[in-house]
Amino acid sequence: MDAIDTPRIQAFRREVRDFVAGQLPEAIKQRTRQGFHVSKEDMRDWTAILHRQGWSAPHWPTAYGGTDWSPLQRMVFDIELALGWAPAPSPFGLHLIGPVIYTFGTEQQKQRYLPGILDGSQFWCQGYSEPNAGSDLASLRTSARRHGDRYIVNGQKIWTSQAQYADMIFCLVRTDGSGSKQSGISMLLIDMNTPGVTVRPIITQDMSHYVNEVFFEDVEVPADNLIGEENAGWRYAKFLLENERTASAYLPQAKQDMNRLREMIGALEGEHGPLSEDPVLDSQCAELELELAAHEMTIYRILTDNARSPSAAAASMIKIRGARLQQRLSSLWNEVLGVHALPLFTPGADSSYGEPGAAGAMSQFLIRRAVSIYGGTNEIQHSIIAKRGLHL
Repeated sequence: MDAIDTPRIQAFRREVRDFVAGQLPEAIKQRTRQGFHVSKEDMRDWTAILHRQGWSAPHWPTAYGGTDWSPLQRMVFDIELALGWAPAPSPFGLHLIGPVIYTFGTEQQKQRYLPGILDGSQFWCQGYSEPNAGSDLASLRTSARRHGDRYIVNGQKIWTSQAQYADMIFCLVRTDGSGSKQSGISMLLIDMNTPGVTVRPIITQDMSHYVNEVFFEDVEVPADNLIGEENAGWRYAKFLLENERTASAYLPQAKQDMNRLREMIGALEGEHGPLSEDPVLDSQCAELELELAAHEMTIYRILTDNARSPSAAAASMIKIRGARLQQRLSSLWNEVLGVHALPLFTPGADSSYGEPGAAGAMSQFLIRRAVSIYGGTNEIQHSIIAKRGLHL
């Protein structure tokens, strides 16, 4: 760790920490501390603040508005934002479709979409999963038929996160059914306000509206909204999924959760005295802290060994470990709070319990059952590691 935590990195960490302390609005900070899904308004406002500093997309090339930070600096940046209770910006534009557009898109697409992604004014969602085509993504059936200078899209997507907020959706569609499942897929950028697009909410077990069904009924999409080549969408989908899995290491969130957990334990009383003096609880926390430290060091090693981006197998490995950490931390978080974690409070509601983290504890516990599913289930990640990492 000493080899990584150089004076240069220490100075960078202080710079980011001071920025967050001085620029993050107190109301947004307090809402983030409660542990609910981040609101559209908070994501938009914080992304705009980061953009004014030139920090909204540090992982992008400088030519498109990014920074020249190293992978290690970018991870330190994300960690400091999480530890300062800054909300995570919406990932669908900045982490997922943005890199696809500047890598494979036309100049017109770059000029049209990248500025709104950078400043947080344009929201995106991801149209991948379908009924009966989630982990087996290549079995998707949403069709796009070319008609002159337009595509006519029909079909359904499901579990579409933040679709209720989105201005645009990047969508995998089937443009050719004659070959293999992967060969006939294309990627389209679709305006969510186009006639024929319908969004229906799915209320999850934490009583939140975060995911949705999206229906397309004779939706007309300009052919100029095709990413890259027709029927080459599987290539772009794999590129995006590896970015998603790399971004899903959950290290910043896990460190935030560990800090929250230690703060709670230090402040709360149990049946037999201060929780900080409970040896069993202390042992559980120590075990999680060791696992978190190992996860962090693994990520740093991968980032320093791979100057550009981790391999598919490495991305899958850290996603699995990160997902498990998220679930174990949220479980212990609820155990520490005991009966105070039982009620499902809605965002904005006041908890009768003094600890801010109590309000969203049960919500986080329930929704984190899904972190080992989205972005490809843990079982899929194990297969990727076996095939592409171990060549089995």
